Amino acid sequence: MAVLLRAAGRGLFPWRGFCSRGSQGEFTPGFVEALKAVVGSSHVSTAPAVREHHGHDESMHRCQPPDAVVWPQNVDQVSRLAALCYSQGVPIIPFGTGTGIEGGVCAVQGGVCVNLTHMDRITELNSEDFSVVVEPGVTRKALNSHLRDTGLWFPVDPGADASLCGMAATGASGTNAVRYGTMRDNVLNLEVVLPDGRLLHTAGRGRHFRKSAAGYNLTGLFVGSEGTLGLITSATLRLHPAPEATVAATCAFPSVQAAVHSTVQILQAAVPIARIEFLDDFTMDACNRHSNLNCPVAPTLFLEFHGSQEALAEQLRRAEEITQHNGASHFSWAKEAEERSQLWAARHNAWYALMALSPGCKGYSTDVCVPISRLPEILVQAKEQLKASGLTGGIVGHVGDGNFHCILMLNPDDAEELHRVKVFAEELGRQALALRGTCTGEHGIGLGKRQLLQEEVGAVGMETMRQLKVTLDPRGLMNPGKVL
Repeated sequence: MAVLLRAAGRGLFPWRGFCSRGSQGEFTPGFVEALKAVVGSSHVSTAPAVREHHGHDESMHRCQPPDAVVWPQNVDQVSRLAALCYSQGVPIIPFGTGTGIEGGVCAVQGGVCVNLTHMDRITELNSEDFSVVVEPGVTRKALNSHLRDTGLWFPVDPGADASLCGMAATGASGTNAVRYGTMRDNVLNLEVVLPDGRLLHTAGRGRHFRKSAAGYNLTGLFVGSEGTLGLITSATLRLHPAPEATVAATCAFPSVQAAVHSTVQILQAAVPIARIEFLDDFTMDACNRHSNLNCPVAPTLFLEFHGSQEALAEQLRRAEEITQHNGASHFSWAKEAEERSQLWAARHNAWYALMALSPGCKGYSTDVCVPISRLPEILVQAKEQLKASGLTGGIVGHVGDGNFHCILMLNPDDAEELHRVKVFAEELGRQALALRGTCTGEHGIGLGKRQLLQEEVGAVGMETMRQLKVTLDPRGLMNPGKVL
């Protein structure tokens, strides 16, 4: 593996000395052979189509391909790859399912993309302790399929069938977070390969306790780090008992404000709701067309309740009283599993339903989150500003957490429209900050929100983050250009 730089210390990116960044973007044969020596020839590719596939996610950010893609089979190979890249100053970009929407996998400085999907084992299930250990290729659907007969499940559900370690890396959330929390609440331990190849267990090797007061919270540091501090090669996750009974419902409202006021009042009344999602009229129309529904084209709440049969009856009664007080109509209850699946599939497919309205367009999703009490104010403003902007899009939201998204369609070749989308998103982010919220509830910072992050956490917060980054990644090789 003796791969030498042609000229050490060559500017900001010394690795460019042995990597051709022309149309093929190929490394020198020596470095490619070094990669193959670690993972095997069949698990390394510099083919343009493969590199392009790994140079973008679901976001509007343009494709920026890596110079090579590798598929390690185990943590030892990941460690050796990191050490090789680190020794030569080569950027490292972790890759899971590619379902992110903030440009987190774009190789802005080239380098090696480490695709972790071949590491797809569920290595340990502790059903009595409600925990499981998964490798980075395991997706949430695969895990819940594995758990089907255990009486347990993993509830964090961002919609896409994302990899669980990728979900940890981005601090993912989703429709169940109002009751079960986000990834930050459900990750107990992480195995992380640091940029120089060293292996870290953030809570200690093999540990899966529910709480600890032992030292700094290293697990929390890596959850949401977006691949900028290391490669997550294993995650120990908290599991939950599957509910005895489940009921879902939809109800339509005369206005956005009425729907969101119902959300706030249901939460204030301490109704233990599992999911409460908002879709505006534009999105409901798209979902009706895409998923063959027949729901009213109006601001709509999707609700779900978990518990015993006796408890559900009371929860449903209280929720229906509150929503009817706010003018709700067209209640539709779904108690059977197939009906509920159809209902939530329509909600999860809202992105694709909206994209289907404008073939050839790209999508962009905002992602602000505010205190619950300020949610009606900002959602009404967002709806009005979306109409005034002349942009095409709808609003969906995990409103039980104060988190919502404006999903905008745009022509990526229309510079003026792209500019208007960016202006709209930045203004909405700053409105959320003004209401003591955050510029991202679950998607992460990625490429596009770095300025908003600085406005959110302030100079001292940014400097602290930079100090942590430099301590763990002094050469700035882990997913460069993201977050900071």
